[in-house]
Amino acid sequence: MDKNRVKWGSRRGMLELDLILSPFVDENYDQLSEADQQRFQELLACEDQDLFGWLMKRVDPDDSELLQIVQIIRDSRNTPGASP
Repeated sequence: MDKNRVKWGSRRGMLELDLILSPFVDENYDQLSEADQQRFQELLACEDQDLFGWLMKRVDPDDSELLQIVQIIRDSRNTPGASP
């Protein structure tokens, strides 16, 4: 999937998710390994409510592959200069 499709897929029905996923794609997606890019694409197929819970650290995904990319996204938000 090309980056434009990933960027479009990052636009969700919840503003909170848009504010996390879109900046992540802009700032971090290109530096991900191919495997992590694939995990991110799989993450985009998940329901918004699940994504919200995972990214807000309320619960972790059961799938270890999804947990890996969720953790990368969480960590990217905790770095100095990261988007709010």
